[in-house]
Amino acid sequence: MPFTTVQPLLMIVDLQKAIDDESWGIRNNPEAEENILKLLNTWRDLKLPILHIKHMSTDSSSTYYPGTPGNDFKTIAEPLANEVVMKKSTNSAFIGTGLDKMLSERGISEIVITGVITNNSVEATARMAGNLGYETFVVSDATYTFGQKDFSGKYHDADVVHNMSLANLHGEYAQVLTSNDVDELTGALE
Repeated sequence: MPFTTVQPLLMIVDLQKAIDDESWGIRNNPEAEENILKLLNTWRDLKLPILHIKHMSTDSSSTYYPGTPGNDFKTIAEPLANEVVMKKSTNSAFIGTGLDKMLSERGISEIVITGVITNNSVEATARMAGNLGYETFVVSDATYTFGQKDFSGKYHDADVVHNMSLANLHGEYAQVLTSNDVDELTGALE
């Protein structure tokens, strides 16, 4: 499915140093940052819109708390001066941020989502984007998560949690693609 516009937005969610803290546990997709950087460079080369989402936790014990080293963007995801940064304090990038208004004002109808955590901020943002009518794409190998216990206490490794989150999204809220799929789609925009 090709992009239907010539201005798809690349959204990078919460890719901050906080996510490297060992308290998060064992992650999947060790190549995610490399894939995000590849997409980011493509968007920059094509002069397509880029949005960096920065989590500003209101919990002072969070690795994402403002004023702590974890609140800084990871080096590979540092925004350039002309790239928009939107701050959020909940899991969805649409809550309390004016994101929907900004996208509408700029005529953006397609969103390509990368970043962390797949089953938290990525999923919450993608669900809301889909519900608001945006053509939403989640990049499976440019997102990642961590192992987690389910409600009954059974532990699931990060790949299982990641894949279940993507399965929840695919077809109803978003289309799940790989970074190579997205490269092919952006190739048609050149």
